[in-house]
Amino acid sequence: MFTLSAKYYDLIYNFKDYRAEAEALAGILQTQLRSGGRRLLDVACGSGRHLEYLQAHFKVEGLDLSPELLELARERLSGVPLHQADMSRFDLGRRFDAITCLFSSIGYLKTLDAVQQAVDCWERHLAPGGMLAIEPWFTPENWHPNTVHAMLVEQPDLAIARVNTSFQEGRLSYFDLHYLVATPEGTQHFVERHEMGLFETQEQLDCLTRAGLEAWHDPTGLTGRGLLLARKPL
Repeated sequence: MFTLSAKYYDLIYNFKDYRAEAEALAGILQTQLRSGGRRLLDVACGSGRHLEYLQAHFKVEGLDLSPELLELARERLSGVPLHQADMSRFDLGRRFDAITCLFSSIGYLKTLDAVQQAVDCWERHLAPGGMLAIEPWFTPENWHPNTVHAMLVEQPDLAIARVNTSFQEGRLSYFDLHYLVATPEGTQHFVERHEMGLFETQEQLDCLTRAGLEAWHDPTGLTGRGLLLARKPL
């Protein structure tokens, strides 16, 4: 999915304050943790920007399906274990005190069955008293189909324009991201399709509860999209 755009990923999302988000998340986790340890796994870690700051508070590891994004993370996070795997089906053979899934990556699971599979997998990797933190995608009522969006990056020898129209089919949101990338050598155009499930907050909390976790919802979260929190009983 990020085969062509990965090299521009951090430029496109340079507006995000990863440091502030990581510091806020670390504060929440440290307040709620009961496991007594500090090992953290970031699922769908992307290029490792959150881990870059979370490693000041935890012994971190990352996991992502994209080899291109993981390569960026490896350049950023020397010595940090990084795993290429599907976020709903992996077995690292050990438990963590905290597992995070940020930047709405849970939406890529597309269906509630897949969310349940992922949550069950994450629960198996949580230590007793450990915390799970999920930054959700849009709920069905907060998604606005048939709207248009654009982003622009300008540097001396690089210009990137990314535009798309948002669509919806049932409980699936989807959009084709059209990239125009201009360099002194010429201009390239490519398209990436993203499909993400639209889940109600309570539906996601129910998945966490079915996995045996104590779950609750922070409506503000790190960026205004809220945060799903769950703790594994001791």
